[in-house]
Amino acid sequence: MKTVNILMVCLGNICRSPLAEGLLAHKLSSKIFTVDSAGTAAYHTGNPPDPRSIAVAAKYGIAIDQQKARPFEKEDFHRFDRIYVMDRSNHNNLKRLEPTEAEWGKVALLLGDEEVPDPYYGGTEGFEIVYQMIDAATDRIANELLENDH
Repeated sequence: MKTVNILMVCLGNICRSPLAEGLLAHKLSSKIFTVDSAGTAAYHTGNPPDPRSIAVAAKYGIAIDQQKARPFEKEDFHRFDRIYVMDRSNHNNLKRLEPTEAEWGKVALLLGDEEVPDPYYGGTEGFEIVYQMIDAATDRIANELLENDH
C-alpha cells in the first residue's frame, strides 16, 4: 500500500503547523500516512515549536516537542500528496513559487474558506483557540482520508 504524505504549512513552523502535524499524525496510522510541517519563512529553522504550542498539545496528550522548524522547499510540491496551509498569506507565499497545475492541486487551506489565526503575538488563550480549530480540521481530514481507503 502506498504511503500518503501530508504537509502542514504556516509562516514560521513553530506555532500552527507543528500543532497540525502532531494532531493529524496522532489520528492516522504511521504505516500508511506520514505527516510533516514546514514554514514559508525560515525565521526559526532548526528550532523546536513555540513553548505555548508544546504546552497546549501536551495538555491533550500530543507530544510535539521533538519537532524542528524547517522552511518549505519547492521540492515539497513533489514529496507530498496533500499540502494544507493555515492562512491565505501562506497560501499566496506557496503560489509565488510557481507550482505546476498538478502541484497546486495538492494545496488547500486547512479550514476550507476560513483561516487559522497566528497566535504568536498573543497569550496562551490564543493557542488554545488555535488548537481547537486545528483539532476539528484534522478530525475532518483524517475521516476523509480513512474513508478513501488510504
